Amino acid sequence: MFDFVKKLFRGNAVDYKELVKNGAQIIDVRTEVEFANGHIKNAKNIPLQKLAAEMKKLDLKKPIITCCASGMRSASAKGILKQNGFEAYNGGGWNALQSKLNT
Repeated sequence: MFDFVKKLFRGNAVDYKELVKNGAQIIDVRTEVEFANGHIKNAKNIPLQKLAAEMKKLDLKKPIITCCASGMRSASAKGILKQNGFEAYNGGGWNALQSKLNT
């Protein structure tokens, strides 16, 4: 019963930890310099302005979680990926996403 109530109030919350456990790719769309200053372990850095050209390197069969500094660029990246047939989720800022993955 309690799980049902939790899900009800959480709405369509994404379980990022479960996605990663099941093979999701984490794509950090910040610049190379931003990425070098800190990032989620095993995340792949593809700056937003290079995403269209680089997406052919991504596995279309695996979900993608995008992240950036605040969630704005990752939201744009999610839209681009979805338009190109990927299952994509906006993880928001990389620090917040890292916290969700470590809980």
